[in-house]
This record gives sequence, structure tokens and C-alpha cells, in this order.
Amino acid sequence: MASNIHRPAPGDDLPDFELPDHNGNCRRLSALVGGDPAVLQFYRGFWCPKDRAQFRGLVKLQDQVEVAYTRMISVSVDPPEVEAAFRAGIGARWTFLSDASRELQAQLGLLEITDTVHGPYVPTVFTLYPDLKIHSVYNGYWFWGRPTNAELATDLRAITRAVRADWEVPVR
Repeated sequence: MASNIHRPAPGDDLPDFELPDHNGNCRRLSALVGGDPAVLQFYRGFWCPKDRAQFRGLVKLQDQVEVAYTRMISVSVDPPEVEAAFRAGIGARWTFLSDASRELQAQLGLLEITDTVHGPYVPTVFTLYPDLKIHSVYNGYWFWGRPTNAELATDLRAITRAVRADWEVPVR
């Protein structure tokens, strides 16, 4: 059976959604991106060993992301209190969003249909321009489909070059 849901692809504009963060405060994607290049990660949940492995890498990347005027945002179907505990446990400092209602998951067509217990997201990572246009999409259903930190850095460098025409300092 063919799906009539269009999964977001490079060049598409991602919807400017609003979800509760790990503290239960409603946050809008465009405000979190804040005019900077961004990594938007949809993950299964704290219980997934593949997600935990990916997060170990992202935690190592967060220092560079913070000083490079870029952002990271992670989204799951876990409730805010579970996300807050997971976030603290791994040492992440970026924002986690909760789609416990699964409305965004349905809108984006990112339901992982093989897990009928948790109803999680298909692990997906988007690199975004500041206006929420998609640069790259990584489908991490199979672990090797997930981006490495080097791939994320390459994407973020390309986005930065495209949006910050004045990013190179003149040499005298």
C-alpha cells in the first residue's frame, strides 16, 4: 500500500512546529534554530541502544556546535520528564522536544512501523538552513544510515558558507 505522506527531503521547507521541551515549556522550531544552521534529530527513545550510541557522539560534538553558532535539537515521543532524565544522564545541553501526542510524527510520516510497542520515530536527522530549509536527510533505521559527526560538521560548514557571506575575515 503506497503512502500519500510526503516525507521531508533535501530542498523542502520543514514545518515550523511547536512542541513541549524537556522542561514542559512549549517551544517553536524557528525560535530554537534562532537564525543559525541546525541539526534536528528524531530518535526512538532512551531505551534504544542505537540511539544511545548516536547520542554519545553528539555529546562529543556539542562544544563545537555551541561555539560555531549552530544548534542541535532532539525530538522523541517520550514525555518531557523522561527526556529531561535522559538528557541529564548523557550530559546533553541542547533542547529536547516531546511529541508524546505523535501528531508531528504523523505529519512528517516518520512512524517506525516495525516497533508496535513504543510507536517511535524512524531515527532521522535533518541538517537545516536557518530558514528551516532542509540541506540533508539521514535515515538511521539501520545504524549506518545515521550521520557521523564528520558528516554533520561537513553539512554545517556548507550551510554556514551559504548563509554567512561575510564569515571570512578580510586579510590585510
